[in-house]
Amino acid sequence: MPNYVFYDFETCSSNVSYGQIIEAAAVLVNDNFQELDRYEGRCRLSPGIIPEAMALIVNKSSVSMLKDTNLSHYQMIKQMLEKFHQWKNSIFFGYNSIDFDEEFLRRTLFKNLEYPYLTVTNGNERGDLLGLARASHLYYPNCIKTPISDKNNPVFKLDHLAPMNGIEHDKAHSAMGDVLATVEIAKILSKKAPNVWKASLMTTNKDKCFEIIKKEELFCTNFFYGGKAIPFILTFLCTHPWGYPFTFDLKADPLYYFNLSDRELRKEIFDVKPKVMRTIKHKKHPIIMNATYGTYFDNYKQLGIKKLKERAQLIRKNKNFIQRVSSLLEEDIKDKSEIDSQLDIYAEESIYKKFASKEDSAIMPEFHKVDWKDKFLVLQKFKDERFQYFGKKILYEESPESLPKNEYDLIHKEIASRVLSTNKEKWNTIPRTYSEIDTLRNKFKDDKDKLKILEEINSYIEEMEELYQKAS
Repeated sequence: MPNYVFYDFETCSSNVSYGQIIEAAAVLVNDNFQELDRYEGRCRLSPGIIPEAMALIVNKSSVSMLKDTNLSHYQMIKQMLEKFHQWKNSIFFGYNSIDFDEEFLRRTLFKNLEYPYLTVTNGNERGDLLGLARASHLYYPNCIKTPISDKNNPVFKLDHLAPMNGIEHDKAHSAMGDVLATVEIAKILSKKAPNVWKASLMTTNKDKCFEIIKKEELFCTNFFYGGKAIPFILTFLCTHPWGYPFTFDLKADPLYYFNLSDRELRKEIFDVKPKVMRTIKHKKHPIIMNATYGTYFDNYKQLGIKKLKERAQLIRKNKNFIQRVSSLLEEDIKDKSEIDSQLDIYAEESIYKKFASKEDSAIMPEFHKVDWKDKFLVLQKFKDERFQYFGKKILYEESPESLPKNEYDLIHKEIASRVLSTNKEKWNTIPRTYSEIDTLRNKFKDDKDKLKILEEINSYIEEMEELYQKAS
């Protein structure tokens, strides 16, 4: 069995493209959850990054930590990567990691001229304990205790879940504190919902997951809507043009859909809710269970497994219907692609728009290897302007004296323009943070400790404002 890596990041912002990791922690365990190794690091805030005040309050990052920590961001990422490379052939788990920590990791590596898909290559796979906890609780409600929301739904926030299940979590929202709590949640689920845990290990690889979805005549999975996990019994219909499995919900009678016109069928696919046909994000660790798990729930109980199998066979044998659905999906993608191609995006957001060429990928290790004084020359070899830009930003942040003065001034002015902007930007700005601080002062008006933190953050932002106003 592979080892597991449990990891977590604390960040200065919720923005995965423009924020920054400021604390990283990871623990390597074997399949019995015995610790084998660990990593923990904290870094300074990089020049030009404007933190969100609430993020700093939540993860208890003081201004002195952001300014005076020994490691720079670049140094911490290099250090962490070295450890992660040692832990190859592992399954990387986090808590709500695939949509947050994982995206921060990928985009951080991308902007630091490193290969961004570390957790799904080199023998590695990835999973997410949040989705696993939701599925486990759905199929085995007594496996884990959860708080209940005002709307009578189970709550899966880690800082609530851990203490309810006897897990020490004094350092909630510190990277290592959250990692250790996540390990303990995984232990509980593996023991009390063993079938869900075993099923989850079969879908940590996107290709294996796709094969299971295609091969199984029918299966049960769950989606999260309106604050709750909802089970669906589905059968594979076709491959979506974007590469996802496209499926049919077997609580609906397929004969009705077979007889629809193309116009009516298009409406059913794209407009009518709840959707009968839906994609499964097989790259994001869905939990795929035997279809019988879904027959305990009202939508499928009355139909029974025999009827559900009959419907699945009707779908899979109707090649004409499959082709019609595929054609309608293709038409929809063409329309969306034309709109998408007209949108301007910044380099920081472009990770999935264009992959690095083999030639540029080969230059990246050279950039990291040479001395700082030689890095600017290496940057000239990149054909992709994004990587030249990222390399100059690294030099600006880590070794400004290694940049020609005109290049340094260009970057400094561009950053000043961004952070001082009064427009509604994609990144955090100084005016926006002042506004956030004012809102939080009112919210925490009776909390002296938080008010003091806000004053420190405000002073820090004023320093940054003064610095960048000189460049504008």
